[in-house]
Amino acid sequence: MRHGRYRFIVGFLAAPVILYVVFVISPYIQAFYISLTNWKGISANPQFIGLENYTRLLDDEVFWAAVRHHGVLLLVMPLVTIVIALFFSFLLNLSGGQRGGQMTGIWGSKVYRVIFFLPQVLAVAIVGVLFQAIYRPDESGVINGLLGLVGIKPVGWLIDPNLALWSIIGVMVWQAVGFYVVLFSAGMSSIPKDVFEAAALDGAGRYTLFFKITLPLLWDTMQVAWVYLGIAAFDAFALVQVLSVDRGGPDNSTTVLPLEIWRTAFNFSKFGYASAMGVVLFFLTITFAALTLRVTRRERIEF
Repeated sequence: MRHGRYRFIVGFLAAPVILYVVFVISPYIQAFYISLTNWKGISANPQFIGLENYTRLLDDEVFWAAVRHHGVLLLVMPLVTIVIALFFSFLLNLSGGQRGGQMTGIWGSKVYRVIFFLPQVLAVAIVGVLFQAIYRPDESGVINGLLGLVGIKPVGWLIDPNLALWSIIGVMVWQAVGFYVVLFSAGMSSIPKDVFEAAALDGAGRYTLFFKITLPLLWDTMQVAWVYLGIAAFDAFALVQVLSVDRGGPDNSTTVLPLEIWRTAFNFSKFGYASAMGVVLFFLTITFAALTLRVTRRERIEF
């Protein structure tokens, strides 16, 4: 084993590395090349046009509208999701005080964990169809039906350009919270109970327990959650496709880059231009992840 360890390691790594290169790296390289052409998805020999597609993006109002929407998603969706998930995780794990020498959550916390996680089990398309019924603009919609009971006129949640994007963000948060409740609960469970017991003996209240003990010890988990949620904010294709009016409407008020890439490629047969959008989206995502990891980096707390 010692003499043949390199052949052994290479033998095990060869297959996954080859698969990764063929199915991940190769498509990226092809996309970069196609973005420099005017390929329409038919010709075997597309014309090389250099950076013309990227120059066109600078004057594309729909492209910049999609970028602005990603900016809103990046600011709102991760922040709201993490705040809500941390709150519920704290309630389920640490808010019940000490019982049997251990910190416990509220009564029925195991049942609540299952309830919070249920949206993760649903397919995104099913979530979209479900919220189409909830957001219907007449009184047959769930929300407008409830508003009608108190005398409030129906609201066009998905047809009002000022509300449509916020309504979709609400759905994204609703779907994501359950997963991060479980993630943060796992992080809290990994914190030694002695830390909480010592804090309780020193008279620490719930506020001190949460902000001065739990949050610092969960920092690495929150960092990972922020990166994952940011990547999800750069996607949002399926929900926007199902929920929005005219796929990105009204008046491009909900459009996002993945939707524009799909529409440009398959509706208008501009695969070269769509690939240029895809390359921009790739670098935006990589830049966000790198900056987030850099800005939120801090000294690791060892237990």
